[in-house]
Amino acid sequence: MNHTPIYSQLLKHHTFDRSSFHTPGHKCSDFLPPELLKLDFTELPDTDALYEANGIIAETEKNLSQLFGTKRTLISSGGCTLAIQTMLRLALPFGRKMLFARNVHRSAVNAMALLDITPVWVVPKSENGLFTGTVSPTDIEAALSNDDTISAVYLTSPDYYGEISDIKAISEICHRHNALLMIDNAHGSHLAFGSRNLHPISLGADMTACSLHKTLPVLTGGAVLNINNDRLTDNAKDAMSLFGSTSPSYPIMASIDLCCDYLQNGSGRQEYTALEKRIAAVRKCAADKGLIMPEGLCDPLRICINTSLAGLCGDKQEEYFQFHGIDCEFCDGENVVLIGTPFNSERDFVRLETAISSLPERTIKETNKVPAAKIPLPPQILSPRKAMFAPFETVAVRNAVGRIAADTACPCPPGIPMIMPGERIDQKTADFLSDCDFKTIKCIK
Repeated sequence: MNHTPIYSQLLKHHTFDRSSFHTPGHKCSDFLPPELLKLDFTELPDTDALYEANGIIAETEKNLSQLFGTKRTLISSGGCTLAIQTMLRLALPFGRKMLFARNVHRSAVNAMALLDITPVWVVPKSENGLFTGTVSPTDIEAALSNDDTISAVYLTSPDYYGEISDIKAISEICHRHNALLMIDNAHGSHLAFGSRNLHPISLGADMTACSLHKTLPVLTGGAVLNINNDRLTDNAKDAMSLFGSTSPSYPIMASIDLCCDYLQNGSGRQEYTALEKRIAAVRKCAADKGLIMPEGLCDPLRICINTSLAGLCGDKQEEYFQFHGIDCEFCDGENVVLIGTPFNSERDFVRLETAISSLPERTIKETNKVPAAKIPLPPQILSPRKAMFAPFETVAVRNAVGRIAADTACPCPPGIPMIMPGERIDQKTADFLSDCDFKTIKCIK
């Protein structure tokens, strides 16, 4: 019997010496000092308290607010999930009906159920049908014009494949309709620090949930909630304390502190800007092979390549890249997602270019030129709250057609539900779930 299965496996994985193109952004480098492990304190007279911050935590939050250009920024050691929960709680007094992009993370769906929020869905569309796609400002305009009871809009940008919606145009539409704009920016914290500021806060968003650890040198679980609307700042700590642990991690908060200083006073901005050229070279390597990547405005530091048209698909994707010494962020059977940060070495990038160059030439295949939705949208029968708190049973997916889902069906990563609680499962959705290797699903009795 292994008495330390987690610790032992992590030590074993470290010996693989693979290039990390996944989260966290520090890539287990020596950026974070080893003495962080000796700083696992608690809330003491001289160490402040997260939800009543008036000392060192409040000072770091002010530094973060300056860094991101916000009215207020709150630290979360409970990951982006806590920031998302807080964001939705702060929006609640303005109305319970909100417009959500269908590629929302499951943490937002869980928060909907807890807060009894009524979702109205808008579906991202992809130009070639290979990636999730982006949300059109036209669709946001139509939804808000058709229903003046929608109080807020919630989008994921960038999405898991690095695609960025037109946040500036969408923010103008939202504010014209007196609706708040909230952005799940979990994978885009770094967007404020490149050659072009693409952070949603700078483009007009009212709030963003930013998972710092995903792309910046922060310990896993480190995140912030950025608020740029005076109407939302006063009760923000109370809203966060509703969901957050009363025992926040001081090492995580200290790593956020170090990261803020690195970006504000150190070489961080220059290093993230310089990295864009190295990532562009990797993308060119893929383009020279004829491989397809997302088009339009995308995260300059994320690499997403469709390998299925080159014959590499299914379970073989992860196996192929591991053979070349690379751990990917995500392989969905068709596309490979890789995250680069300044803490990747040149050896990492050479390995990646070698792996890409060794792929076969892409097979010529016509793709759908009409913008298409990749995510299904079954009919909503019950609210997420009623569905998630109803009695349920687990049934085989093949027998679930016509039943109402009691929970999300959600691979993680990327954490995007294929079915939402309260939706009726149709044949198309059941087939979609089966194709993604789901065998069972929770349904309302």
